Amino acid sequence: MKVQGKMFLWLAAFILVMAIVYGVWSKEPAGTTALFLAFGLSVMIGYYLAFTARRVDALAQDDKEADVADEAGEVGFFSPHSWQPLSLAVGGALAFMGVVFGWWLLYFSLPIILIGLWGWVFEYYHGDNRTQ
Repeated sequence: MKVQGKMFLWLAAFILVMAIVYGVWSKEPAGTTALFLAFGLSVMIGYYLAFTARRVDALAQDDKEADVADEAGEVGFFSPHSWQPLSLAVGGALAFMGVVFGWWLLYFSLPIILIGLWGWVFEYYHGDNRTQ
């Protein structure tokens, strides 16, 4: 993770220089503000990655002599299927249609969104897995 932290911090330095150059050259406040916000976000991500890299074991990407196969293994658990994103998509579509057709449509979309969100968060906490 040290590599990613350094990459984001160097990206932040580049964005800062470009924000200053853009701000002086164009005198346009919206783009300058957006570049300074991008600088702040890059610093936050780079600091987090650099801070976390000190507390975890060294990964294969931190070793210059490592092979690609050194990081092989289980990556994590990914859900094979879930109906909850469909519920969130339908609720989100109704919510955005509420902006067009009338705010009253949000009364119908909010329960659908909350049911989908609740189901997505707790989909593996029922049945045999409810005590884990």
